[in-house]
Amino acid sequence: MEALIQGLAQIVGESGVLTRQAELDAFLTDGRGLYRGDAACVVQPRSTEEVAAVVAQCIAHAAPIQPQGGNTSLCGGSVPFAGERGVILSLSRLCRIREIDAANNSITVEAGCVLADVQRAAVGAGRFYPVSLGAEGSCQIGGNIATNAGGTGVLRYGNTRENVLGLEVVLPDATVWHGLRALRKDNTGFDLKQLFIGSEGLLGIITAATLKLHPLNTRHVASWLAPVSIDAAVELLALFQSSLGPRLTAFEIMNAAQLQKALKHLSDPQSPLDPVHPWHILAELGDASDEAGLRTSLENLLQAAITGGLLSDAAVTFNETQRAAMWTIRHSVTDANKSAGRGINHDIAVPVSKIAEFLRRVCPALEQRFAGVQIIIVGHLGDGNLHFVPLFPHDAWNAFPDPQAVIDEVHRLTYGVATELGGSFSAEHGIGRYLVAEMQQYKSEVELSLMRSIKQALDPRGLFNPAKVIPQI
Repeated sequence: MEALIQGLAQIVGESGVLTRQAELDAFLTDGRGLYRGDAACVVQPRSTEEVAAVVAQCIAHAAPIQPQGGNTSLCGGSVPFAGERGVILSLSRLCRIREIDAANNSITVEAGCVLADVQRAAVGAGRFYPVSLGAEGSCQIGGNIATNAGGTGVLRYGNTRENVLGLEVVLPDATVWHGLRALRKDNTGFDLKQLFIGSEGLLGIITAATLKLHPLNTRHVASWLAPVSIDAAVELLALFQSSLGPRLTAFEIMNAAQLQKALKHLSDPQSPLDPVHPWHILAELGDASDEAGLRTSLENLLQAAITGGLLSDAAVTFNETQRAAMWTIRHSVTDANKSAGRGINHDIAVPVSKIAEFLRRVCPALEQRFAGVQIIIVGHLGDGNLHFVPLFPHDAWNAFPDPQAVIDEVHRLTYGVATELGGSFSAEHGIGRYLVAEMQQYKSEVELSLMRSIKQALDPRGLFNPAKVIPQI
């Protein structure tokens, strides 16, 4: 191992190789604090050429490689296993914005660029990069692409996959695929970038990407809505889409329990509406047109929804401060839930038409099975993605003789119903190590066989992010 570390230091310099435990700790624990692993070192290259050289050095020493961006994974995908003495390859020093082509609506950035920095660079060029999520101040573009990150803008702009034009990738044999094309049309063989988007670092290490930019919305109007039921919320979404079309940029939902947890967590809690309403929606419109016209269209729609019995109440923003306050509530939910108890997190997706049925089947079953459980719901209603969190008070959780058995039972019920309704057990967070068993249970043998074949073809040594995503045979 000493020879490996010396070889890495020759590539990136001694300051780019971390070996002391105090230096390693931040890289060894996942974003939720559920998983902790081991590594011989963390290596921090500054260029694609250095990444390729690091991979070659690891191959020579048969050392596993754990690619890592901002380490904000919610499924244990960005940290190694305990006892694994490999190399964590941090992309954080690859943080240059290489090019902005406003006329082409594209931006080329390195994998270690923080998402919020890419968003700001796009705005500086009069454009908009639409991927937005709670961790955008620390998550990195390479990790976003490797997990096909979703977020609040999927309704209008799609997942990360829909916003990637080209990639630069270091492959498991240490060669580099230079695929940074900025084209919307290119039918010259397989669309290879799709192999790496969402592959969680198993097939290659993304070092740079050319991303799709969009026109910058200069006018925004947000509204906080209280639908009378979850069925009414789904109807309301259809009304927004038919009436407002692409001006609808977000349609987020949370139940009363989630809102109350968020308000309790915030230092200056102000709910736009009475928090006792059973359901709350944050809907936002964006356009480059007249703001008054946006607001008039929204207010007319909301009046029709109230008259039609879909809404109990609504609040509309009149300035950026009010809009930011609404989004602060939405983005606070992860930290709020951490402090509220022990949650069993689910990142499910079902067809929008099946959301109400999913909740009617799962919520009563869990509440009947586990006394004291509180169902926390927040998500992206516009694309059918719910973050469904059965939450236990800490003392109740600590009283379970076998907590893992509780987790397994809750997972079986939740994922089973989602799958029966044509849904997914991982909408946007990925698989990592957290959901490998579910891959075995819910994916067909044909799908798993194809994944194993691709992994074997590209990484026959099995050194890239080993034992994640694909169940072992």
